[in-house]
Amino acid sequence: MVAASACGIAIVAAACGGTSTNSPSSGGGASIPSGLSVSSFDASFSIMSQFKRLTAAGSGLVGVILPDTTSSTRYVNFDAPYLMKAFTEAGYNASDFKIDNAQGNNATQLALAKADITLGAKVLIFDPLDSTVGAAIQSYAQSQGVATISYDRATFQGTNTYYVSFDNVLVGKLIGKGFKSCVSSWSVSNPMVFTLNGGEDTDPNAISFAQGYNQEIWGTMTTPLPAGTTNSLGYTLVGDQITPGWTNQKGHDIFANQFTAHPNINATVEANDGLANQVIQVLKGNNVPAKKIPTTGQDATPDGMANTLLGWQCGSVYKAVYLEAQDAVAIATILRAGKTPPSALINSTTKPASGPGTEEPASLLTPVWVDSTNMASTVIKDKFVDATVLCAAVTAAVCSAAGITP
Repeated sequence: MVAASACGIAIVAAACGGTSTNSPSSGGGASIPSGLSVSSFDASFSIMSQFKRLTAAGSGLVGVILPDTTSSTRYVNFDAPYLMKAFTEAGYNASDFKIDNAQGNNATQLALAKADITLGAKVLIFDPLDSTVGAAIQSYAQSQGVATISYDRATFQGTNTYYVSFDNVLVGKLIGKGFKSCVSSWSVSNPMVFTLNGGEDTDPNAISFAQGYNQEIWGTMTTPLPAGTTNSLGYTLVGDQITPGWTNQKGHDIFANQFTAHPNINATVEANDGLANQVIQVLKGNNVPAKKIPTTGQDATPDGMANTLLGWQCGSVYKAVYLEAQDAVAIATILRAGKTPPSALINSTTKPASGPGTEEPASLLTPVWVDSTNMASTVIKDKFVDATVLCAAVTAAVCSAAGITP
């Protein structure tokens, strides 16, 4: 149920008030599910029922604060309902969790965090709008003895903080591998490459993505790279720029200027589907046909999947949100019961690519590269992309060729 409230847009399992009626957080005789790891989660949510005793043994609210409804449709369409399902399957009562959306406002996101703590939250799951508000939330939570889970985007301040996401460097490597495959299959000769990075000015994940695809394509994790960089495959880097704040329009303008200045660009790397779509619009505006200049992405958006089927984009990295939601709720449930997550679940660490900050324990899931060969068995099967809508956009014949039935 989506409801407007003084707490922002909220998926309300509790009103803004309410406290848990569960027993103390010592965990009692309840135990963490045996063999729990990052591989335990799947589309069935079946692992979550094994948390019911641990949920009952814990106490206190789990507050979830999603960032916005505009940067991606995922937060409304997928994260919120999947988180709700994970909590419910894990046996949470209606008064034990609350899911809000900060609507793109830093002050709102911090206020929601403080409100949840006032309501008795023992754990906060939050996807920080940027590192500044992330640090503020972690600092306040730490001062109140509240554990935090930085969800999807990392922040690097405070203690008793965990990070739940996909392996961001691997995301980048998949983009790089998909790009190289596309350069070959589309017969791009003497590749003159332009790279449009994500918002490295605000998002540490964007740096990790670039480290991954730069390592795969150029053999170095440096980002951004200087123009003139080459590799053993005969690629030459024409330019490499970040897109401030991940703003699509800024990405459009950057590439339009670069393509005008360097019309010899014949291959591109983009950090997500939104940026790829902006580049594609520039290419179309310059009468470049499909399957001539590769683009890349991540997030497996409907636009990204349509562009892939129509030969404008090489593919996209799919990060199944239902895995991330279950992972976050699992860790929150363990912390809420006063226990320590097992090492197979906390399978890595994360730290700032540069600048100050702390290394934090991380639970990193495995992403998947999606192109026309496996779209039907991934994003369509998971109903992450609506087959009927996609096929209406690209034609039934194009869908049929990819094994997709509306």
